[in-house]
Amino acid sequence: MSFQYKGFFGDWRVQPGYGNRYSSSRENGVGIIRAPLVLRQRMKGIWRLVAPLSFALSSAPVIFWQILRRRPETVFCVEPTLFAAPVAQLAARLVGAQTVLHVQDLEVDAAFAVGHLGARAWVKKLGYAFERSTLRGFDKVITISNRMAEKLLEKGISENKVSVIRNWVDLSHIYPLEEVSPYRAELGFSGGDFVVLYSGNIGAKQGLSVLLEAAERLKDEAHIHFVIAGEGPLKTDLLTRYGHLKNVRFLPFQPYARLNEFLNMPDLHVLPQERGAADLVLPSKLGGMLASGRPILVTADEGTELAGFLGDCVLRVPPGEAEALCVAIRSLPDRKTEAFQAGIALAQTLSKPKALGELFEASNR
Repeated sequence: MSFQYKGFFGDWRVQPGYGNRYSSSRENGVGIIRAPLVLRQRMKGIWRLVAPLSFALSSAPVIFWQILRRRPETVFCVEPTLFAAPVAQLAARLVGAQTVLHVQDLEVDAAFAVGHLGARAWVKKLGYAFERSTLRGFDKVITISNRMAEKLLEKGISENKVSVIRNWVDLSHIYPLEEVSPYRAELGFSGGDFVVLYSGNIGAKQGLSVLLEAAERLKDEAHIHFVIAGEGPLKTDLLTRYGHLKNVRFLPFQPYARLNEFLNMPDLHVLPQERGAADLVLPSKLGGMLASGRPILVTADEGTELAGFLGDCVLRVPPGEAEALCVAIRSLPDRKTEAFQAGIALAQTLSKPKALGELFEASNR
């Protein structure tokens, strides 16, 4: 049994076809129960705390009753949001189930690192105390990077409880196309255009303002185009600041069925992130970028796990440096594309996730 929270594709809006209310459905043979949460147009400051708290409260009776009624052997939780975990842990103890947490983001660390919750000492003390107490209550904790695992150990979790399973990519769905992606013609790009793509969540951790500042500096180089595809809490602000640029195009998330065509469309993928969020998250979009076989430009400091993991498979510049981004983007057409083929081989290492069953069995021993 799994309980998790999703931020409405990261843009804090109810998606078409859904409602912000209790509902249930069955999708691909899996029963899903949805719970409402507090949403507003601008989810900043304290509102970033209210949203997951409201979800934890609204989902609590559902979680508790489902666990007691079904009596599962394992209760699987996902962070974010950690706020919903204590109720699941309590119910799991009552029925004798083991508990497993999958840490996709270190959300408490990230919230303070990017300024969501300010810098009040009492807020930090309370947040970290809740985090430590909740994390230590799980039988097994899984995360997606070695550096995140190290941080979990620093929070007092026993080493034998922590495992690393990287986000994986389906190489039968994402792979290099032999032909030109139809997206280029659909978006009006010619063979001489150089297209830079960011596709993913548009939030504080992504550092997209620096990428768009680079786009503004390159606005007179007519062959260079930027495509920003996705949704998120900062999209409206970025549209207001940079929507006037003729070399920038904002798109919504693209259909999953056409994701391979879309990821094969650009001449360059860009993976920006804020320096403060380094090693607190490992972007899941990376696998698709690598599997597409297109060149990738990453903003990451030397010594971070992202830099070490990618090695020479990508171009890399320090976070927050718009001019360094400009230089790298200008230089790419003169680079040998063979240097980036190692990215496909790296994607192979992400193509087969480690069996969760092995971890569940290990936690029972």
